[in-house]
Amino acid sequence: MNDKVYNVLFLCTSNTARSLMAEALLSTMGHGKFRAYSAGSAPTGKIHPLAVEQIKTTEYPIAQLRSKSWDEFANPDAPHMDFIITVCADTAEEACPYWPGHPLTAHWTFEDPSKAGGTEEEQKKIFHKIFRDIMANMHYFVNLPTHLLEKNALHDEIKALGEPNA
Repeated sequence: MNDKVYNVLFLCTSNTARSLMAEALLSTMGHGKFRAYSAGSAPTGKIHPLAVEQIKTTEYPIAQLRSKSWDEFANPDAPHMDFIITVCADTAEEACPYWPGHPLTAHWTFEDPSKAGGTEEEQKKIFHKIFRDIMANMHYFVNLPTHLLEKNALHDEIKALGEPNA
């Protein structure tokens, strides 16, 4: 039996919505098999209130969340990451810091719900849609057989989640 806990860092530019929702979803859906983190290349220092509303449905402790820089995870004393997953187009194209241990990287593209216009109700619908889209990817990820979570075996599986119609 493999008791290893895999560390996963979700990256987005501002770390206000998608990456934080992914952190909460993996933390609750991973049943102890994963330890999730999130960060941004240009964090705003704030969490979008509609992201908080979605995250509350996971029962993940909101007090643990904060918008932070990815630099915190590039330091030598930072937790070793097994996976780095970008959840927005902008971050995937940025020059990322050096990640100790060369974790497996993947890109999952999700629309930025914090840029949604319209009424508050329309914005809530967009946040809910993105949350469910992230949840669908997470469901697949957390249910991968343990032997596929090793770097070489998983590369094609996790990368496919970011491709259209995956």
